[in-house]
Amino acid sequence: MSTRSGAGTGRRRKAPPPAADGLRRAVPQALVVACLAGGTSAFVAHDKTVHLSVDGVPRTLHTFAGDIGELLAEQGLSAGAHDIVAPAPGAALFDGDEVAVRYGRPVALTLDGQRRQVWTTAPTVDGALRQLGVRAEGAYLSVSRSAPISRRGLALDVRTERTVTFLADGRERTIRTNAATVREAVDEAGIVLTGHDTTSVPPGSFPRDGQTVSVLRITGREEIREEPVPFAVERTRDPALFAGTEVVERQGVPGVRRVTYAVRTVNGVREKPRPTGEETVREPVTERIRVGTRPLPGSVAGADGLNWGALAACESGGRADAVDPSGTYGGLYQFDAGTWRALGGSGVAQNAPAAEQTYRAKRLYVSRGAAPWPHCGSRLFG
Repeated sequence: MSTRSGAGTGRRRKAPPPAADGLRRAVPQALVVACLAGGTSAFVAHDKTVHLSVDGVPRTLHTFAGDIGELLAEQGLSAGAHDIVAPAPGAALFDGDEVAVRYGRPVALTLDGQRRQVWTTAPTVDGALRQLGVRAEGAYLSVSRSAPISRRGLALDVRTERTVTFLADGRERTIRTNAATVREAVDEAGIVLTGHDTTSVPPGSFPRDGQTVSVLRITGREEIREEPVPFAVERTRDPALFAGTEVVERQGVPGVRRVTYAVRTVNGVREKPRPTGEETVREPVTERIRVGTRPLPGSVAGADGLNWGALAACESGGRADAVDPSGTYGGLYQFDAGTWRALGGSGVAQNAPAAEQTYRAKRLYVSRGAAPWPHCGSRLFG
């Protein structure tokens, strides 16, 4: 019995010392604590407190972003060409940084009559005017200076105060005005326009700074005049007449028209009348003329050798269109109308060419000699 008991006791493993077992348990716990401590230090090192202002509204936030662009993306913010981000999106981000974002707003600005599209980051009309350098003192604004500007923008009409001088009724008046038209400025100057009165520039035009405008006092009336209407001339070739001969078959008669004129007096000075309407009272009658085309004969036997130039000089001074004081005789050789027509002439002698008159004078001489020219006939033989 004692021998089994001793043998069994000898086969059992010895229990480890208490100190060694505690060390094995302590080493893994120490490693976990060390890792946790290191991770906490890294977390604290990357966390930043940032002050972000968007369109003037501030807030403080925590972020792990490394630069401004990452911060904006993290906050769901974007910046366009007309927006302002300070610092710039590519700048590094540090703990305690202040970041400002201001969005651009479109403004349809009409400044003193000139329209243009501008952009501003100001949230109010007053701020936009300062940012754009527009002088607002004494100006007309289509919206209040304190009105907000949304990101969709607004339309803004601004008329700055200007100096305009008016010359009226011999007086000069200078005013400060933000009027939209010259007519409004005239009213502000206390000048009354009546009847046809107007200004030297269009009343609806925009009054410019330093502009001088004259007031035109206008009186007007109508004048009606009857005026002649020239007649047309119709020419027809006639082979029965000698070349160079023209016969008026029908005398032309001028027509008559009634014209209405507007007559204005501007500041006491009468202007040139301006036609405003017309009506025909009588139509003109066209003049008809027959123009001879028949060639003249070369000579007349028995009369060619005489001195026809001397006879013409004596009878008419050598003028083919000469007419005696009584109106009975005309032409180079002073034919009366009956004799001229008996010789084949048309109309009256003084209207015929000189060659035709000489031809018919020769024919007259062949039939009657020098008797038709009792005072000058002897010149034919000189």
